[in-house]
Amino acid sequence: MIEIVLNQDRYEQDLRPLLMAFFPGEPICVRSEDKEEGDWDRQLLVIYREKTVKLCWQERRKMPLENQTQVDYSDYKETKNRIKQMLYTMLTRATGKTLPWGSLTGIRPTKIAMEMLEQGKKDPEIICHYEEDYFCSRRKAEMSLEIAKREREILKQADGQDGYSLYIGIPFCPTTCLYCSFPSYPIAKWAGRVEEYLDALKKEIAFTADHFREKKLNTVYFGGGTPTTLAPEQLDRLLSEIHNRFDLQNLRELTVEAGRPDSITREKLEVLKRQGVTRISINPQTMKQDTLNLIGRRHTVEQVKTVFAMARDVGFTNINMDLILGLPNETIEDVRHTMEEIALLRPDSITVHSLAIKRAAKLNIFREAYRNYSMENSEEQMNLTETYARALGMNPYYLYRQKNMSGNLENVGYALPGKEGLYNILIMEEKQTIAALGAGATTKAVFGDRIERCENVKDIQTYLEKTDEMLERKRRLFGF
Repeated sequence: MIEIVLNQDRYEQDLRPLLMAFFPGEPICVRSEDKEEGDWDRQLLVIYREKTVKLCWQERRKMPLENQTQVDYSDYKETKNRIKQMLYTMLTRATGKTLPWGSLTGIRPTKIAMEMLEQGKKDPEIICHYEEDYFCSRRKAEMSLEIAKREREILKQADGQDGYSLYIGIPFCPTTCLYCSFPSYPIAKWAGRVEEYLDALKKEIAFTADHFREKKLNTVYFGGGTPTTLAPEQLDRLLSEIHNRFDLQNLRELTVEAGRPDSITREKLEVLKRQGVTRISINPQTMKQDTLNLIGRRHTVEQVKTVFAMARDVGFTNINMDLILGLPNETIEDVRHTMEEIALLRPDSITVHSLAIKRAAKLNIFREAYRNYSMENSEEQMNLTETYARALGMNPYYLYRQKNMSGNLENVGYALPGKEGLYNILIMEEKQTIAALGAGATTKAVFGDRIERCENVKDIQTYLEKTDEMLERKRRLFGF
């Protein structure tokens, strides 16, 4: 147990992620200075004074470490960074280890480089900022800069001022994977109400098309869940609605997350191709069958290969494949095997995820049942996937991090030149409004430097009952 003790309620949400990174999986509790001491193994005491912040790190039967820094509380960002730098240095001394991303938490790594490039900063200055201010490794700093430069070029395809993107959520899946925390419901249970769900989506689609008619639609992304759990005629109906309602002359990309190989048929692929879908995902996650069985994926490795070949035969020339590193009991040799198998298929892009176990995931809810499984990602494994991706002619083009990521690492998208997912960059860099439809979808409205969000309810039953309320939320958000 790690105990954080505060004399004032400040910056706790900035300190906690660093402690989680150094001590993954260890419980953390917070108390004020005047509360009774708890039963702790490690303790961080934070004392805020008028112009200084003092940290004291203690472990049972070890000498405490102390340090303090001068701060100006009127500058929140600078104060936060100073405290995190101090804590990172102390934890490095206490544990003898460093983190690949240093003290960098709570911000997309590429955003730093993007902002500095827009300010006219040169490469050496940007790299130095990552290394000296955030203690990032040189490799992570250089990748962040490389991706930021590539993102700037790709973003020229989208109109940040007059353009927007559309996300459509299909919250149904064949099964729920152990690690999944997205809103998803078993299609077998909800099959009888899918048409009702599509009717609700139709209302949202009509509303959005009407109120955004003066804007240019740049990308459309069908996510979930697994959109290809829909029947062929349902996919056809939904995609036809998009074509009938929206002006698509400025559309740069239409993506459908086919995702689960066990949900894909030739008939569905032919519907997607006929309806102008330009990019799909076929996601193995791993090419180790034992792992697939364990995590609740009901497809086989051979199915992945068969479905991929089928998609090529139907005519898809932009296919992404998602992988997850840190899955239960997977070793670097398992990752190497997966990359060898993927290399033989030669997809157009690969997205490499570090396993992030969130509160709603079965791996967390039933963690006692899986406590004997190793779920570790490493920099060595991330570097291995990068080597394979680059050998296939791919470059990294987007990157993001989440809480609770295995190894405190990252998610990276690699793509052949011209095959990058534009929507992926737009959702991460928040340069364009994204209207999101469906249960559990979150609309992001970009008003210059200000971003506001509007969430649809996650529960399908509630969404069906309150679709009009979801529309009213969007009406208020945009001032329609």
